[in-house]
Amino acid sequence: MTPSVTIIIPTYNRASTLPQAVEAALGQSHPQTTVMVVDDGSQDETGAILTRYADHPRFVGVSLAGNVGTAQAKNVGIALSTTDAITFHDSDDLPHRDKVMRQARVLGNETIGAHPSLNWRLSGREPETPIQVGGVLTHHELILPDGERVEIRRSLSLVDDFFPNLQMAAGVPGDWTHVNSGLFHRSVFDRLGGFLDCIEEDREFRNRLIMAGEVLWVIPEILLTKIESPDGLTQAGATDYDSPRRIADRQRVWDAVGRWFATREVDPVPIDLSGVRVRSCTKPELCNRQSLARVTALRDRVA
Repeated sequence: MTPSVTIIIPTYNRASTLPQAVEAALGQSHPQTTVMVVDDGSQDETGAILTRYADHPRFVGVSLAGNVGTAQAKNVGIALSTTDAITFHDSDDLPHRDKVMRQARVLGNETIGAHPSLNWRLSGREPETPIQVGGVLTHHELILPDGERVEIRRSLSLVDDFFPNLQMAAGVPGDWTHVNSGLFHRSVFDRLGGFLDCIEEDREFRNRLIMAGEVLWVIPEILLTKIESPDGLTQAGATDYDSPRRIADRQRVWDAVGRWFATREVDPVPIDLSGVRVRSCTKPELCNRQSLARVTALRDRVA
C-alpha cells in the first residue's frame, strides 16, 4: 500500500519564499500528504503565513517559542508527525508535482527483494528475502545565487565521506545527491533516531543511514528544484561551506565515519526535545498528542 506522508518544512525568517514552498507541497499529487511547517522562532511575517493556511485540512503550522536550529526543528516535525513516511523540504524548495507520489510508490512496494547476485549479508540481510526500502532519494536541480542551474545527478557521491577516492572529477563543487530530497520510512527514525544538532545534520544523517545498512533507492530523474539564496545557511558567512562552524561540524561527521570503519557500530541519535517549546499549533488533531503535550507551553489546549 502507498504510505501516508508528512512533508516537514523547517523555516526561519524566510517569509518571502515560504508561500511558494507551501503551495508546491500542498499541490503534491499524492492524496495522503500532510504539510507541516515548523517555524523556528522567526521574527518576520512567517506567523501570518501560517495563519493564512491554517484552515487547509492537510496543513499544520507549528510555531516554536525560540530559535533552536534546523536540525531540532526537523526533530520536532518527526516527533509530531503521525504518518507512515516523512520527507523534508527547505522553505524555498519547489518539488515536482509527482515527487512524493513517485517516492511513496517505491517505499510501499512490497515486491522488492534482496537479489542473490548482490552481497546482502554485508548489510545484515539474507538473499531472496523481502526488503523494506528505508529511503527514496531523487535527482534534482540546484539554482545558485548567480542564477546558474546545476543538475545534481551523482548518486555515487552518496558515499563521498567514506570513499573520497571515488569522487574525482565530480565537476561543480557540491555535485551530490541531497539526503533532504529523500522520503524516509518511519521505521528508519525508530531505529536510528533523528538529526544530530549541528549544521551538517543532513550529511551526518545520510552517513548514519549508510553505516546502518539502510536500503536507499535513487530515482534517477529530477523531481525537485532547490534554490540557494544569499541568506541561506550555505551562503551566509557564519555557516557557509568554509566557515569555522561548518568545518568543525564536518570533522565530527568524519570522526563518526572513522569510528564506524574501526568498530562497524552505529550509534542512534535519540530525539531530545527537552529544551524545545511549541508556542502554537494550528491543527493539534493532526499531530502526535503525546509528543505535542511534552513540548507545548499550552498543555491544557492539547490534552
